[in-house]
Amino acid sequence: MIEYILGHINYWLIVMVMMVGLYTLISRSNLMKKLAGLAMFQTAVILFYVSLGKVTGGTVPIVDEQYSLYSNPLPQVLMLTAIVVGVATTAVGFALVIRIKEAYNTIEEHEIEALDRNSDSDA
Repeated sequence: MIEYILGHINYWLIVMVMMVGLYTLISRSNLMKKLAGLAMFQTAVILFYVSLGKVTGGTVPIVDEQYSLYSNPLPQVLMLTAIVVGVATTAVGFALVIRIKEAYNTIEEHEIEALDRNSDSDA
């Protein structure tokens, strides 16, 4: 049993990072902290896919008669694309948080909702 746990330690660590990111995303009302939790969750998913793509003893996919086991480069390529998309999405999220801060003078979710309710009742 202990060999199984130690043999899959990277997956246990990925799940821990994923759960910390999910907990931060759900439990915090600060929009910056929510974005940080989302980035942690995304990083854990990327690490998970890269870990799945690792083949022990595999080599680069160059066909040669002396090699019989190859690593598939597709998961790494897809995760590289996911990293680029994630950075761009996070940047847009930060830009929106800055704009919300300018409009409401706060980045706390419950304060923004209260300000919206007060402005709706005044109208």
